[in-house]
Order: sequence, then C-alpha cells, then structure tokens
Amino acid sequence: MFFFSAFVSAVLASQASAAVVSGSKASSFAGSTSTFQFPPEGVTATASLINSLFPDASEVGFAGPTPTGDEAESVATAPALSPVKGFFPLVRPDTSDEKGKTFNVVDSWANLSPMQSVKSFGLDNATEQIPEGCKINQVFVLHRHGARYPTSGSSPASFAATVHSAAGNGTFVATGPLEFLNTWTYRLGAEILTPFGREQLFELGVGTRVKYGDLLKNFTGLPVWRTTSEERMVDSALHFAAGFFGVQSYQTSYYQLIEIEQQGFNNTLAPYDQCPNANNDISGLGSQATSAWNNVYLVDAQKRLAPFLPGFNLTISDLSAMQTLCPYETVALGYSAFCDLFTEEEWKGFAYSIDLSFWYGNGPGNPAVSAQGIGWVQELVARLTQTPITTFDTTTNDTLVGNNITFPLDQPIFVDATHDTVISAILPAMNFTTLAAGGPLPLDHIPTNRTYKVQEISPFASRLIGQVLSCPASDTPTHIRWILNDGVLPQTGINGCGEDPNGLCEINAFIAGMKQRIEEVDFAFDCFGNYTFSLSNDTITNGQFPQ
Repeated sequence: MFFFSAFVSAVLASQASAAVVSGSKASSFAGSTSTFQFPPEGVTATASLINSLFPDASEVGFAGPTPTGDEAESVATAPALSPVKGFFPLVRPDTSDEKGKTFNVVDSWANLSPMQSVKSFGLDNATEQIPEGCKINQVFVLHRHGARYPTSGSSPASFAATVHSAAGNGTFVATGPLEFLNTWTYRLGAEILTPFGREQLFELGVGTRVKYGDLLKNFTGLPVWRTTSEERMVDSALHFAAGFFGVQSYQTSYYQLIEIEQQGFNNTLAPYDQCPNANNDISGLGSQATSAWNNVYLVDAQKRLAPFLPGFNLTISDLSAMQTLCPYETVALGYSAFCDLFTEEEWKGFAYSIDLSFWYGNGPGNPAVSAQGIGWVQELVARLTQTPITTFDTTTNDTLVGNNITFPLDQPIFVDATHDTVISAILPAMNFTTLAAGGPLPLDHIPTNRTYKVQEISPFASRLIGQVLSCPASDTPTHIRWILNDGVLPQTGINGCGEDPNGLCEINAFIAGMKQRIEEVDFAFDCFGNYTFSLSNDTITNGQFPQ
C-alpha cells in the first residue's frame, strides 16, 4: 500500500520574489507576500504509476534480514538521559548589543521557542529517570504540536501589510540595520506546521519509544491516541506516531482519534471553544497586561530604530511584531534578520511579555483557566481508576469519552496532542502551585523571584509526562509523578501529596487530590458566569474566580 501521501503533509514553503533594490530607494516589493506550494497544483501520485513503476517495498521484496530486537526502556535502564538542547537546523541568532555572547536569544521566545529541557522546578536531584527500586507501569503523554506558522491575521502579517502599504505609497526607505526591509518579503504561511515542526514531533515519537517502548508489551490490543481536527494537530499526531512506530508500520499499529476542534463540540484538548469566558473580555486580560509591559520595555528600541525609517510611524506594536517575526521566521525559514535588531534586555522583555499574556490570559491569573483544564483532569482520573465518566458537566465529550472503544481506560501508554494554552490551563487545574509560587506578575518590571516562565511550560513540542510507578517494583502501581519538559514537578500543591525528592506522590492520595480539585473548580460559573474582572484587582494564582 502507498503510504507516502498520508505521512507527509502539504508544505507551505516560500520563494523570494523581491527585486534587488539599493538601500536608498523604496521598493514596491517591501513587505509583499510570497508563497510556494508543493506538490504543484493538480499534480499527485497516481495509482497507475505506483502500481506499474513504483511498487512498494512489500511488492519489490528482497528486504534482507528483518528480525526485531527487544523494546527499549531507557528511563529505567540508562544511567542518565540526554537533555534536549539543540534545534537543528535552525540558525542561532545574536543580539544587537553584543554578538557571540553566551546569552541565547532562542531562550527568550517563550511559547514560540523550540522545546529544550528544563533542568529543575526546584527538585534539583530529580530527573525523568525512574527512581531506584521503582518500576514504570504506565505513562501519560500530553504534548503540544510542533513549530508552526503564525495565527491567521496576527501581528507578523499585519506588520508586513503595513510595510507593503508604505512601500506602495513611495514613502518607505529603510536605512542602517533596517535596510533589509527594503526588499524583505513576508514568506510565512498560517497556522500549519513548518518542516522543523514536523521534525520536532517525529523526534518526540522516537524519544518516547526509546524511553517507554517496553510498555508496549502490556497492550492486549492497539493503542488509541488522541488529537484534534486542526491541520497542525493531525500533522503533529501523525509525525509522532511515525516516529514511535516507524514510517512503514505506524498506520496499522494504532488508532488515531481526531476530535473536532470547533465551537459546539466538547473537547478537552481544545476546551476554550466551549468556555465563553475564554473568548471575551475575561480572556483579554492577558493582552491588556502585555500591552502595558510593551510600553515599558520597548521604548528604548523605538527611539533607537525609528530614525532608520524616516517618514514611517514606527509604533510599539510594530516593534512587538518585529520581535515576533524573529522566532516565526526562524522556525519556518531557518533564519530571521529581525532577531539581531534587539538587545539582550529587550529579548528578556519579550519573553516576559508572553509570560504576562499567559499568566493573565491562559494561566493562574485568569479566573476561567482552571475550568478549561478540569475536563482533562476528569479524564485522567477515569483512566487511573479505570472508571467510566458518567457525568458530563465540563468539556468532556459524552459521545467519545462515554465509549470504551474511543476512550479506553486500560492502556499502558496514553498520548494526547493539544495546544500551548491547554497545557497552561491543565497545570493550575491540577494545582501544580510551584509554577505560581512567585505570585502575580507585575506589569512594570520583571520580578527577580519569577517562577512562571512560558518557555519552560509551553514551547513548541512541549510535553507533560505522567509516570505511574510501583515502588518497590511490582505489577501494582503505588506512586505517580509528573515531568514537564524533562523537569520533575513538585506535587506539594495537591492535597495529600507531600514533599518528595523525586516528586513522587502515593497514587491513591493523588487520585483523591484530583477528585478534590474537580469539586473545587466551578466550571459552570467560571466559564459561563456573567462577572467582571480587571488587572487592577487580579491577585489570584489558581486560575479560578475568587471564592
């Protein structure tokens, strides 16, 4: 069977169409949009050619020896695990003030950064490796999609349109460090995975197989793994599966459940569509906070760069968009000229602007956030206790979750694909208070005791791993712990889970703590209640409306 078209998603790549223009002349091409699509329109692999000239490997034969080896379980057998620290083949950018410094601009892209391992969330000696004397019985993988193009109509595309409009009016002449804008074209698509994003999820699938593959021996049927219907979500799930099972066998090795991501459909992996307060002024708190901070940290950049765009009104919003273009162009095209326009302090400010956006819009400082994450927590409890959900009063989907075929309860490996803002909602729903220990984020400076960093929580291809363990080793689970982007999370905020150097919590206590959280979170009011909330009195740290 021909699997290639099912495995490789359509790529919105790019080809430059800019004319060569000197730095002293305006160009009508500045900011114009350039796109490329492959395969060419109307061209596809045909069955007749495949069958006659390009048969698959099973028809060609002559495969040579094919014995399989035993499954890997490096989290239990390796003396140490290698951290994720690279982002090949992307080019690491510099800052404008000191090139070649040890400061890494990539680490200041927050949710637009490639996932890199977090060293610690306060448990300095704990790692993803199974604690000595314990055995892994089950694993939960909740991961974000890979690197993607910007959201449709967001600031990068708007900035390009503004530049293009100015060029069309003959008033646009960029000089100095901004001279590249004279011939710059906007080469980004919208929302789907970039080639690098596909690489990330394929590698995550491979890594998960190497770390937890031995658990496949405990399956009696095929796994059912979940994603949502958006293109980048399906693409991410398929690349994960191809990395985990291999490109020749992944399509017949598991079942991919695709849940509709759209208003009117309950979906715990995209819960905001069924939470009105996630789509109104309550959700806008994050944007308000970011706007306030942008007007603090980008003032110097505006003064420094505006003289290089005479006749162009370079606003704070433009500068924010230019910073946003840096990570988006890099993860799509491998390099961006926007990156080294800004100083180290301005890149730290950019990271903090996204921290503010998430804290007040998609994290502990927003009163409707835990309600969005609590549906997945209900599903987690059902899986841990192998007890079907019978009350559907949050974002759980009774059609899918109420069916033991589409929502099995006894899998050794669960894999759910979701979004950055959903991971950031599930964490306060579960009450991982360590992340919010620094308290509400100020709008006028970066605090020294900041514990909430989106770079560590929801970068591209981030993953929250739940390890169900038996300690001492047996076939009966006794403990559970959680690893966020390779950093072990303390569970001290969960009722019944005390301090533990390895982040362990006795599993019955954890389940009881999750059931308590389900009772504490008022989904109906927090998502549907007609209430007002403002930044001036926002002191919450648990993602719930103050009780």
